Amino acid sequence: MTGSNQMKLTFSARSENEAFARVAVSAFVSQLDPTLEELNDLKTAVSEAVTNAIIHGYDNDSSREVTIEASIERDTVSIIVSDEGNGIEDVELARQPLYTSKPELERSGMGFTIMENFMDHFEVASRVDGGTRVAMVKRIESKKALYN
Repeated sequence: MTGSNQMKLTFSARSENEAFARVAVSAFVSQLDPTLEELNDLKTAVSEAVTNAIIHGYDNDSSREVTIEASIERDTVSIIVSDEGNGIEDVELARQPLYTSKPELERSGMGFTIMENFMDHFEVASRVDGGTRVAMVKRIESKKALYN
């Protein structure tokens, strides 16, 4: 595969759309012929990012929207999950394992840690009352031999 490919998806911030987001991204990435492990890592990271947008960004306000942008360049997929919600007051604190701003919901506080561990590159940009943007990059190793 040469060149690049991209997609953009916007959907209601409803918890049932988390599964839809996982499937949409995995279908898009399937053109790279990822391994099952790579695909599961991507789907899990997307799931965590979308769930955070819905629960923390929008406080489950389903009238709002979550956007996923994904692009493929050679053997690398880049994914951005963004919302225009509450934002994060202290990103570094939020990235700490087991930290949650909603303990009453019995959240594990591992979302950012999972995303960071499953992806090759991970960053969070956020502004209070201005939304959050999670950017993730993963190289699909199954295609590695084609580009070396």
